[in-house]
Order: sequence, then C-alpha cells, then structure tokens
Amino acid sequence: YQLNPHFLFNTLNAISALVRVNKAAHANVMIVQLSDFLRYSLDNDPIQPVALEEEVRAVQLYLDIEKTRFGDRLNLLFDVDPSTLAVTVPSLILQPLVENAVKYAIAPLEEGGKISIITRREGNKCVIQMVDSGTGGIALEAGDLFSAGAERGLGVGLKNTIDRLENCYGDDYEFRIRASESGGLCVSMRLPIENGQAEAFSMPTVIE
Repeated sequence: YQLNPHFLFNTLNAISALVRVNKAAHANVMIVQLSDFLRYSLDNDPIQPVALEEEVRAVQLYLDIEKTRFGDRLNLLFDVDPSTLAVTVPSLILQPLVENAVKYAIAPLEEGGKISIITRREGNKCVIQMVDSGTGGIALEAGDLFSAGAERGLGVGLKNTIDRLENCYGDDYEFRIRASESGGLCVSMRLPIENGQAEAFSMPTVIE
C-alpha cells in the first residue's frame, strides 16, 4: 500500500480552509486524525499481520477525515462484530478498497452516498465486507464485476489485495465482488480465524 498523495493534498487544503475561517479546534482535530492515520500507515509492515480492531480504527480515521471534506454527502456505517476484532489480517488490506469507494462512489455523485464496513464471524471464518452505495457511472448489470472493479481503477489494487491474501492464507480464503443491494459494489473477504483470535475487544458493535 502506498499513501495516495491526493488524499494528503486534499486533507491539508481542508485544514488550511478551516484555519482561514477561524475553526481552529476543528482543524486541530483533523491534524490529530491525520497524524494518527499516517503513523499507522507508516509504522505497519505490510508483511506483518495486525488485529482487525487496528485495521478498522485506521479505516475509521481515514473516513472521518474524508467526511470533513464531503460533509453530509458521505455517510458511514461500521457494523462490527466484537468477536472478530482480535482476528489478525494483513495491515491496510481494506485501505485501497475504501479509497476507491470514496473516489468513485462518493466524490462524483452530487448526492454522495454511503460506505459500510461490516464484519461477522461464521464458524472458524471471519467475513469482512466493504459496501458502497453508488456505481460511479459503472453498469454493474453488465456481468463481470471484476471488470467493473477494474473500470473503477481497482485493477492494480485488486491484484495486490488478492496477492497479499494468497501470501498470507494460501488457498484458505475467499474474495468476492458483487453488486450491492444499493446499486454499488460489495467487496467481501472470508478469512480463517486461528486459535485464540476470537476474544472480544472493546469497540462498539455499530457506529453510524
């Protein structure tokens, strides 16, 4: 994963705009959020796994920053099963998917949309879903959803994500892209849970 320079540029512009209109407290919140997100992005070795709790918090930091830019156009839902939060996953495995959802399912649409992060435990598997509500101009009914993902600019990101999953889990994982009920994309990962990873953490189940 490489930090998107446009994200950094846009965030710094947003902070500057807040300072210009004397919203220093809000600007300071954004600076802290950006600092925490950058620390997570730079400190974590992509080869080393992290607890899903850390990954979800990093995604939440990123989306909270983006919400300052988009306001009511960006709606968020974190529906997280506490029993999944100790599961280890590749660091920043969700980040390219979430960035893509913001770029293609939120930014181009005047009305904006919704991004949901959902986790569930199914037996000895952890299911992680990233769902967005807008197609960003892609005709999902055309059939090949991997092509739809590539059209959204996910081509390289998809390959890298799948390569990382294969390196971590071999054949013991599932990765799917399908049309979401709201008309956007649903990207789903089904990953193995190792012994001792199912203890509950402190994060609330649903954040909206």
